[in-house]
Amino acid sequence: MLCALGAAVCFGTAAVLQAAATRSTAPGSGSGVDAALFLRAARQWRYLLGLLLDAGGFALQIVALRSLPIYVVGAALAASLAVTAVVAARLLSVRLSRTEWAAVAVVCCGLAMLGLASGPEGGTAGSSGLRWAMLAVAAFVLLVGVVGGRLPGRARALVLGLGSGVGFGVVEVAVRLIDSLDLASGRFWTNPALYALLAAGGAAFLLLTSALQRGSVTTATAGMVVGETVGPALVGVVWLGDRTRPGLGWLAVLGFAVAVAGALLLARFGEAPEAAADGTDVTGHAAPVGTAGAVEAPGATRAPGAAG
Repeated sequence: MLCALGAAVCFGTAAVLQAAATRSTAPGSGSGVDAALFLRAARQWRYLLGLLLDAGGFALQIVALRSLPIYVVGAALAASLAVTAVVAARLLSVRLSRTEWAAVAVVCCGLAMLGLASGPEGGTAGSSGLRWAMLAVAAFVLLVGVVGGRLPGRARALVLGLGSGVGFGVVEVAVRLIDSLDLASGRFWTNPALYALLAAGGAAFLLLTSALQRGSVTTATAGMVVGETVGPALVGVVWLGDRTRPGLGWLAVLGFAVAVAGALLLARFGEAPEAAADGTDVTGHAAPVGTAGAVEAPGATRAPGAAG
């Protein structure tokens, strides 16, 4: 559980850095799968530092997925939005309303319930058909990026965000479907789950970068949270044997729902880097008021960078 929470801290902090770098990058082709946009964003130190944090988070995520049920790890990764909110509040002087502080507490309570209720990692290895299915879903994510990038406004952000979440979800499942991490083993290199992990992870990163760069990041973040939690959790329970402690299934379901709901309440923090008190973003540029890039401040007042 500590590894899953550590991954959430890495991803949540990376979200602040990557969103700031992406928003100050010139627009790309408009496609949801725009490698050139990624390369331009990667020239900035904030994005590179975010990538390093993502790499550390991914390593912790692998360790967590090898010992915990997918539904626990997925909910913990969704909680990276709570980390993003707290980091933004401390470093960027972003105001959190009472509702948002309550949402942070709700996420923590949900994770605590999951920690109490979760059983060991499922013992089912997963069928060959499931491995190939994950590779097919990874290809579908790429198609979603191509089509979603042509949609207007909020629909574009929702589709790209949901697509990136599905891609990160494939990564979660694929880690469990890789039987051995022995690189010298021929079985490792012939496993379709390996290529599903690489393709889905890369596609999800591109989709998320495009979603952060244009459109409503709040909408994209909400879509990503749903995509990376619900589907993988079901796959883990139905096909990989993930279970709870005896008699605590209800607590696991409640904890999962509470953690994800709290994360969705914090979805606007995909846009936190542009909430500097002087009306500029963290790059010093004026925030594009009235555009999708502006902060959607509630009342009077991560997206998670790679992860998932």
